[in-house]
Amino acid sequence: MSFSASRAVGALVFLASTLVTPSVLAHAHLKQQIPAADSLVTAPQALTLNFSEGIEPGFSGVVVTDAQKQAIRTGTATRDEKNKAQLTVPLEQTLTSGIYQVDWHVVSVDGHKTKGSYHFSVK
Repeated sequence: MSFSASRAVGALVFLASTLVTPSVLAHAHLKQQIPAADSLVTAPQALTLNFSEGIEPGFSGVVVTDAQKQAIRTGTATRDEKNKAQLTVPLEQTLTSGIYQVDWHVVSVDGHKTKGSYHFSVK
C-alpha cells in the first residue's frame, strides 16, 4: 500500500469514528442517585436520579423492591423542569431496615432507551 493510500485509509477511519461517537454518547446514563448506590441511609421519602442528559418522564420509570422481591409503592416519577436530566420518585410507604433494589429505565430526549439498577440499605 502506498503512503497516500494509507493516509486515505487513516483519514477514512478517523472520519467514521467521529460520525459514530455522537450516537454512542447520546444515551442518558445514570450519573448520581440519592440515596447513593451501596449506601446505608435512614428511610428516604423519595429517590432522586440524575442522568447525563435530559429524559422523557412519560417513558421513564423506577421499580423499587425489597430483599424478598416485594414491590415498594411509589408515586409518579417526575422530571425537574429546571433540570430535565433529573427524575424524582416519591416513596409512598416507609422503608424498614433492609436492602432495596432500584430498577430504572429512561428514554432520553433524543429517543434512546437505557436501563440499570442499583442497591441501597436502610438502617
